[in-house]
Amino acid sequence: MADRDAELGIPPHGGPVQVFYQKKGARRRPTVARAEGIYMWDTAGRRYIDASSGPVVSNIGHGNPRVIEAMLAQAKKVAFASRAVFENAPNIALADLLTGLAGPGLERAFFVSGGSEATESALKLARQYAVARGETKRWKVIARDPGYHGGTMGALSVTGDPESERIFGAVGRIMPKVPAPFTYRLPANHDADSYARHCAAALAETIEREGPETVLAFIMEPVGGLATGALVAPDHYYGAVREICDRYGVLLIYDEVMSGAGRTGTFLAADHWPAGRPDLVTLAKGIAAGYTPMGALLAPAAMVETVAESGGFMHGHTYAANPLSCAVGHAVVSEMIEKKLMANAERMGNVLRRGLEALKTDHPILGDVRGKGLLMAIEIVADRETKAILPAERQAVYRILELGIERGLLLYTRRTANGKYGEWLMVSPPLIVTEAEIEEIVHLIGETLGAYEKELGSGR
Repeated sequence: MADRDAELGIPPHGGPVQVFYQKKGARRRPTVARAEGIYMWDTAGRRYIDASSGPVVSNIGHGNPRVIEAMLAQAKKVAFASRAVFENAPNIALADLLTGLAGPGLERAFFVSGGSEATESALKLARQYAVARGETKRWKVIARDPGYHGGTMGALSVTGDPESERIFGAVGRIMPKVPAPFTYRLPANHDADSYARHCAAALAETIEREGPETVLAFIMEPVGGLATGALVAPDHYYGAVREICDRYGVLLIYDEVMSGAGRTGTFLAADHWPAGRPDLVTLAKGIAAGYTPMGALLAPAAMVETVAESGGFMHGHTYAANPLSCAVGHAVVSEMIEKKLMANAERMGNVLRRGLEALKTDHPILGDVRGKGLLMAIEIVADRETKAILPAERQAVYRILELGIERGLLLYTRRTANGKYGEWLMVSPPLIVTEAEIEEIVHLIGETLGAYEKELGSGR
């Protein structure tokens, strides 16, 4: 293994490495060597099944020939051209493709380098639109607690995470929050429907309390990501939120960084709830499927034109509208359409749900299975009847991740607010996944949960 690492230019295990993302004393991860389809191999030759698409990004799997060919072809033409000087054909083609899939009311696209930048773009466009319309008092963006919209300071201001607010709140402006419409662990005297109505009412109450003339937008994930573990609210919640936003002249922003690009079985998760149609949509992850860093903001033509007439969009990034990234994104989305991967996400999502539900029979720490399409999560509990959370010091889901890696299983998790709202693992394989591969994933999850339950029983 050491010889192979040396051939690949990898420093000796334990040597100097820029591991900003790891806690001191954390075990070093394997070094990846190659990937194909939904599988990855490390430098020791060990194979892993990518059961979460990395951080829910590798929508069309690894090593796709069409995307690689498009990447090479565009790189030979031009890899970078400043949008301040040139338009470029890949940018135009990708914008046309995405807005066509998104449908009426989302006719314009602005491309950036990731989900956090897409959130920043949405907030800035919303504010500039309000100013252009003479509504200069509108600046507050209400978000959900818990929620997640990115790691940059603007995105953190609308991210509902007490731990992030504790650390970074002093250098930013934390925006008002309303409760997320959980469906699993609910307050007393509520079921999922009544709590969703309560959460929608809390939005209206918060707008009134803050002053309707000061509220700019409400941002939410239509299907939850790492803050709520693939949360899907009751259908009526989406229409209720839309009606409240319309009542007060508040823009509705859907963060579809994780749920968009076909992952839930439709191009936008918003398509599942026509009555909750958003004003702005952010995308990332799946639109380039990990082949290049990319994000996007989709917006109405009328909004963009209003801002343009007032002097233009006061926002941008060096790699906005990057031709190489746009060419890659176009190839990724085209592959998704031609291979009918959205339909596969719906079909395989049903297979995956059945398999995960069946694991409950043998694994009492599996408390809940939820999600839509191939954006699924399993919640880990100390007691299924009481839905009690395991002690925070156990860091249960992170230990389960390690046990999965040992068994060749790759999952993804993030303990929002140090587990205050529970803890879960995302099970979101690439949209190319087959029924046989789902059987393999479910089997490995069962083995991994069993290994962790054995540790719990032994008092480790």
